[in-house]
Amino acid sequence: MAATGVLPFIRGVDLSGNDFKAVVARANNLKNSGVPDDIFQLDDLSVLDLSYNQLTEIPRDLENSRNMLVLNLSHNSIDNIPNQLFINLTDLLYLDLSDNNLDSLPPQMRRLVHLQTLILNNNPLMHAQLRQLPAMVALQTLHLRNTQRTQNNMPTSLEGLTNLADVDLSCNDLSRVPECLYSLPNLKRLNLSSNQISELSLCIDQWTKLETLNLSRNQLTSLPSAICKLSKLKKLYVNSNKIDFDGLPSGVGKLSNLVEFMAANNNLELVPEGLCRCGKLKKLVLNKNRLVTLPEAIHFLTDLEVLDVRENPNLVMPPKPVDRTAEWYNIDFSLQNQLRLAGASPATVAAAGGGNSPRDHMARKMRLRRRKDSAQDDQAKQVLKGMSDVAQEKNKSIEENGDLKYSDLKTKRWDKNLEKPHLDYSEFFMEDVGQIPGVSVWQIENFIPIQVDEAFHGKFYEADCYIVLKTFLDDNGALNWQIYYWIGQEATLDKKAGSAIHAVNLRNYLGAECRTIREEMGDESEEFTAVFNNEISYIEGGTASGFYTVEDTQYPTRLYRVYGKKNIRLESVPLKASSLDPRFVFLLDAGLEIFVWRGGNATLGGTTKARLFAEKINKNERKGKAEITTLMQNHEPPEFWEVLGGQPEEIKKHVPDDFTPVRPKLYKVGLGLGYLELPQINYKLSVEHKDKLKLDVVPEQRLVQGLLDTKGVYILDCWSDVFIWIGRKSPRLVRAAALKLGQEVCGMLHRPKHAVVIRNLEGTECQVFKSRFKNWDDVLKVDYTRNAESVKQSEGLTGKVKKDAEQKDQMKADLTALFLPRQPAMPLTEAEQMMEEWNEDLDGMEGFVLEGKKFARLPEEEFGHFHTQDCYVFLCRYWVPVEYEDDQAKDKEKGEEGDDEDKQPEEDFQCVVYFWQGREASNMGWLTFTFSLQKKFESLFPGKLEVVRMTQQQENLKFLSHFKRKFIIHKGKRKLKVDSVQPSLYHIRTNGSALCTRTIQIATDSSNLNSEFCFILKVPFESTDNQGIVYTWVGRAADPDEAKLAEDIMNTMFDDTYSKQVINEGEEPENFFWVGIGSQKPYDEDAEYMKYARLFRCSNEKGYFAVSEKCSDFCQDDLADDDIMLLDNGKEVYMWVGSQTSQVEIKLSLKACQVYIQHMRSKDAEHPRKLRLVRKGNEPHCFTRCFHAWSAFKTAPA
Repeated sequence: MAATGVLPFIRGVDLSGNDFKAVVARANNLKNSGVPDDIFQLDDLSVLDLSYNQLTEIPRDLENSRNMLVLNLSHNSIDNIPNQLFINLTDLLYLDLSDNNLDSLPPQMRRLVHLQTLILNNNPLMHAQLRQLPAMVALQTLHLRNTQRTQNNMPTSLEGLTNLADVDLSCNDLSRVPECLYSLPNLKRLNLSSNQISELSLCIDQWTKLETLNLSRNQLTSLPSAICKLSKLKKLYVNSNKIDFDGLPSGVGKLSNLVEFMAANNNLELVPEGLCRCGKLKKLVLNKNRLVTLPEAIHFLTDLEVLDVRENPNLVMPPKPVDRTAEWYNIDFSLQNQLRLAGASPATVAAAGGGNSPRDHMARKMRLRRRKDSAQDDQAKQVLKGMSDVAQEKNKSIEENGDLKYSDLKTKRWDKNLEKPHLDYSEFFMEDVGQIPGVSVWQIENFIPIQVDEAFHGKFYEADCYIVLKTFLDDNGALNWQIYYWIGQEATLDKKAGSAIHAVNLRNYLGAECRTIREEMGDESEEFTAVFNNEISYIEGGTASGFYTVEDTQYPTRLYRVYGKKNIRLESVPLKASSLDPRFVFLLDAGLEIFVWRGGNATLGGTTKARLFAEKINKNERKGKAEITTLMQNHEPPEFWEVLGGQPEEIKKHVPDDFTPVRPKLYKVGLGLGYLELPQINYKLSVEHKDKLKLDVVPEQRLVQGLLDTKGVYILDCWSDVFIWIGRKSPRLVRAAALKLGQEVCGMLHRPKHAVVIRNLEGTECQVFKSRFKNWDDVLKVDYTRNAESVKQSEGLTGKVKKDAEQKDQMKADLTALFLPRQPAMPLTEAEQMMEEWNEDLDGMEGFVLEGKKFARLPEEEFGHFHTQDCYVFLCRYWVPVEYEDDQAKDKEKGEEGDDEDKQPEEDFQCVVYFWQGREASNMGWLTFTFSLQKKFESLFPGKLEVVRMTQQQENLKFLSHFKRKFIIHKGKRKLKVDSVQPSLYHIRTNGSALCTRTIQIATDSSNLNSEFCFILKVPFESTDNQGIVYTWVGRAADPDEAKLAEDIMNTMFDDTYSKQVINEGEEPENFFWVGIGSQKPYDEDAEYMKYARLFRCSNEKGYFAVSEKCSDFCQDDLADDDIMLLDNGKEVYMWVGSQTSQVEIKLSLKACQVYIQHMRSKDAEHPRKLRLVRKGNEPHCFTRCFHAWSAFKTAPA
């Protein structure tokens, strides 16, 4: 029977009188009719295995086997279980019903309270709610593989199954981990493979005893950090998911017991270095990923037996480091630290840190000391333990007797009896104060220290008190501090006391051992002045105090006319609407409201410069509290006209065309023998031109700051404004005399009614006064907008700026560019205005193209057409605006008296030569130009020539403006028409500004189309009458202005021998369009990435690691082969690795990329970025579409 499994001629078997305990008849092709009924009458039958047979129902009388412990009916065709089956089988320990056709389970299964193993795999239990499970309290193993489990048919709670250790829910339709599993405290093995799980909850840290976790073949993109708390985890399988490097938690190294880690068929570019800290790891499977390299510490996994990294085509194995220290880099890449280095406010840094408190170095020392002491004296520990045991016994006996606790009877140390008040300094000082080397300043206002912006460090109000904290690293690399409190000579008593008290509070808050140092105004120590690089200035006034209130500063309302193209000048005019002129820009300063008004005929450049001037006024004079508004003529709000006394009916031109501003006159105030001396300073001949020059060739000069001596007092007469400048070290008597004299100047001399006298103390000059001087402009004390290139250009820097530049050179990492906002797109109106202004200055343009070894003149009708294999030269002649000043006015008067000599025209123009080189052109074109054409131009225009070299798609904006958005780049050479009978496709695209609009020929393939752009398709014919048909294809989401431009470009490119047609997306003719473009293929229907695209360069070439951003008009050639580039498209951040980059740059760039992604998550939570790694030559479509006209990389010449 065992051999055949079939008894064809036996109709019944009498088994009575036998003592069977187990019946195993698996894989015998048994049917229900072949199972004898008498077998279930055996009293001692405890094991029944009828698996792998042909049973279609439960054997009859099976419920009579009351002593059954093991029942295996798997791999049959049973489709129903009778309700009475489990009424008597209450002692079952093992039940296997897998691989049947069961669609439901009887409710009587809840009687199986002793069941330890339940296997129901591969049954269509769609409608089974498994409500019986919570009653099986002894269950240890539960297998529900391929039972059509979803979130809706899982039990709500399994809290009572405290013994359940093995759960298999693989091959189901679970979209997330069922919540009932989180309540299983003793779970050791969990199989959730082949589901639709897309994320894991942080609650997985409840599985403290989990040893095996299988999450393979799901939709996971990341693993939560809570997985690092599963300290007993030995096997982790995440094969065939969508996990990238950013999805693996950096703390994976905490899984100290991990033996197997399998993450095959994912999107991993790298693996965290923490994985190499799992010392027990024996099997690491990472095949079918995108690995570029592995951590160098992979060589230190001595127990590793299997390392599978197959099918990672770009993988480069790291060299084995000489020692373990070679793999680590001492750079803090945390988001908080990088924001601090970028100059972010403490509030921003604290928010980015998520409230994490800084490390307490003193507490760490105490912990180490306690650890050391405890390790030295084990015997003392045993003695203390014995004493504590005795004390606890005494306490129990006293409590049982109802007496006082023994702890209440113990004596206390004398200092324990002193109650120390709980001092919370967090309301005064930020959590990260004193944790980064640098200087922090607080100003006392209403008894409270208020932090001062870094731009105002070193500027102290005479009626205020300040706290200054200098944080630095000592010789051992530990943090140290110097704390000063500065007292102004006009400060009130409460401010003096508050500064002293809060300086002590700050010391306590830091746990510093230094003393607080008192500094008084005018008597500062050398150490204190060195904190600010000896650049301390005093400002009159102060803030509100606890005893006295300060009235709001009253700012006089002034109206200025802005003029000058190269250097902006301001002239004060009467405060009324009639002063406005539509040809000029006006600045209305109303204190905390500053309006920049642009007349209808005014230039955009003047508006931009006036806006910048207003920003300087706001920053230096209004503490950033003023609101700046730019207004266009006929779009003014009512409050603007209210300040000017009402809106006029018409704004007329009233400024004369030959308007010449009055030349400022500078006087120095001095005391003679009983009278005042007021000599005028002649700065034209003596200031900037120290060499002896002829009088008739000296150009007009402006005032310079060097004329003002700190020991003197000066009066600057500007006709409508009179400024009095008082040096720091000037005598008091001279100051008083100058103030009196300034008032009399307006009275004695004829001055307009709106003229005022303005007092300026050295170091606190107003912006209008500074504008009268040449190159007197505030350089930001801390300039964090610099990139790696600008650090090298430190010539001409002085003071703190120079020191910051030197410190920047010593820094190991500069990630400032990652925290700057994206450059906004320029509005079309502004771009057109700028284009118009640049073309107004253009007097003429000549073009040349390289033909063979010589440059030939380019026909004017070909201006705007460029070829990728050619070199072009354009000679542009510009009119240079002459700014008439006092000397020009004098020359004009001399001319009226009879000097008829005309000015030479060479004084009024400048020539710029633009050299343009295509991507596929040889560098011989540039050599030919420098040795031939350039020398000829230099001889024709001596001293007037400027040469600008450009490559394709990296053109100068001014040069682009001359073609008025019709800048067309063709493939090949100009006169070599090889594929004239082949269709050609052109892509029209604007990058960041309408000035950067180009039409570039791309591969003729319909997959290159995009619904947000316009394209031009030329389909040539072999006919002489009709050369072909040209389509302008307009995407359904394309900009209407760009669609109109595309039609104009089509008419410019092709003459009437071509048939021209504008078609919208979806209306393409089948016969010519799709045939001409090849065939209809899927293409992108949006260009959302254009709103987010940013390109960063990561480089270590300057001696330190730095990140700089390319402008929004970037192109493929900006991808430097020896650098790492970061591309953000709004969804992913691609880390592009050149072929000549070093391992150090790859690792540092990876850290920088993580910092950027973390920063963008806090800034733009709606668009979380994912990290993608790209090797040169293997760029995906989502990467290449961010570049206009992507093609093959340029190859170096042989």
